[in-house]
Amino acid sequence: MDDREHSARQLVGFWFEQNKGWLHARLCRRLGCSQNADDIVSETFVRVLSLPDPAAIREPRALLTTIAQRLMQESWRRRDLERAYLQLFQHVPEPVQPSPEARELLIETLLQIDRLLDGLPGQGRAAFIHSQLGGMTYSQVAAELGISVSRVQQYMTEAFRLCYGALEES
Repeated sequence: MDDREHSARQLVGFWFEQNKGWLHARLCRRLGCSQNADDIVSETFVRVLSLPDPAAIREPRALLTTIAQRLMQESWRRRDLERAYLQLFQHVPEPVQPSPEARELLIETLLQIDRLLDGLPGQGRAAFIHSQLGGMTYSQVAAELGISVSRVQQYMTEAFRLCYGALEES
């Protein structure tokens, strides 16, 4: 570990000691659960540690609040996806249901797709999901969402651009 990385860890450690109680209390009020707040506080500081230059941060509490808010939203999205997934498979016979491992992998994949399409508006995401996961044609998607086929095409072009961009980065 070089001096810069060591200094960054010390700085984030100082922020942790100064702000963990404040952030935890804030999250407890929002979440109503101390354990969930603990998890988000920990993950918040892990994300701060992964930033390229923590020393450049001028308002640590503002950054911590922003990161924690995003983590809460991710948690809520995951819960909503899990709930929708369980509802979908609640009427499927037991032998056909995926294993717990496969279920977890599917939920993680759906979350990755959700994050990948973060730049799209809600209808754009819905168009992509209906088309790619639901197997609907663009005409069917347009009818379902109450938009034009050309708008569906625009959304799909943007969604595919985001997907290809993510592939190029990995």
